[in-house]
Amino acid sequence: TECEKEPGSLLWVFVMVGNIVRGMGETPIMPLGISYLEDFAKAENSPFYQGCLHTATIIGPFLGLLLASFCAELFVDIGSVGADEITITATDARWVGAWWLGILICALLNLLVGIPFWFLPKSLVKEGETNESEEASEKSVAPLQENDKNESKQTIHAVSIKHHTNSWHYFIPDFFPFLKALFHNPVYMLFICITVLQFSAFDGMISFMPKYLEQQFGKSASDAIFLIGVYNLPVLCVGYFSGGLFMKKFKINVYQAANIAFWVSLLEYLLYFAAFWTVCDTSPVAGLTVSYQ
Repeated sequence: TECEKEPGSLLWVFVMVGNIVRGMGETPIMPLGISYLEDFAKAENSPFYQGCLHTATIIGPFLGLLLASFCAELFVDIGSVGADEITITATDARWVGAWWLGILICALLNLLVGIPFWFLPKSLVKEGETNESEEASEKSVAPLQENDKNESKQTIHAVSIKHHTNSWHYFIPDFFPFLKALFHNPVYMLFICITVLQFSAFDGMISFMPKYLEQQFGKSASDAIFLIGVYNLPVLCVGYFSGGLFMKKFKINVYQAANIAFWVSLLEYLLYFAAFWTVCDTSPVAGLTVSYQ
């Protein structure tokens, strides 16, 4: 019997909604995590902590690529199709790996890792300070605060009521002027443009390099994903960690860090230009590079 295809399947909507929810959960980690470190860490230790944070963001994709490499070796219908019934190998263009298995594993791990975030305190003692000094300062100002206690309670109560009843009324008019001020900040916009260029180059390599390795060198999807993860991401981890350690040790300020970032990025792009001289022979493709005969 011929296979009956069901056009118009909406299963892709579940994947899209899942990625949207995942993005909503992952997005606050970087801005709020960095602010958390800046508020409660010493100034000289903050770059090192941020380097560790960025290193962890690279270790995750590295482990994810290793997991994807393992799942790509398994057939997509694992569990319902026996191994003896599969007549193609992982290097065949018709092979489809068990892509859904990695999503289930990562979803479970994300759920388990997210549980400790519920126990993080809202406020911490700044690194290098003690609770005793704060308690002493609170005791010294206690008589002064006693006189204004009733007035402050009334003020806080009025402000809280105003905030809850008119939060959107005050948020919308203030949001667009603040956004306009950010767009007119040259330093901020330059940083955004640099970040977009860097991530677009990295995402392009992650997206198209595996297929290039498959077509040019005859690698399977599993091997291509494994090579991408092993050759690229560990080096990035070393760079992030050593950069944070370097700034901590030599107490690099913002101006010096900008200069270092400029020269290192310039060297990086010059090395990338050297890849244009690394030319491989094009694989024979019927109808394109060679005739069908």
